Amino acid sequence: MTDTTEFEAAAFRRLLRHLNVERSDVQNIDLMILAGFCRNCLSDWYREAAGAAGQPIGKDEARERIYGMPFAEWKAKHQKEATPDQLAAFAEAQRRHG
Repeated sequence: MTDTTEFEAAAFRRLLRHLNVERSDVQNIDLMILAGFCRNCLSDWYREAAGAAGQPIGKDEARERIYGMPFAEWKAKHQKEATPDQLAAFAEAQRRHG
């Protein structure tokens, strides 16, 4: 019998590498518009899973684990100001799926 947890963990690590190394240009707002989640959502889900397992961690620690660096450092290196078009698309996505 195979251990799907190991495969899921490997897929998750690959997702993080893809988002944070290979496609650091993709902004969180674009992820939210297209997929309804972003890196911050992943960090919230990570924090919730840790808490459910009896190992609570803080928001900053969870974000650092997802981003691979402190969130402030990520923002300074990669995050751009949202454009008016992005903000309008985000509002529309929230209206449709909210």
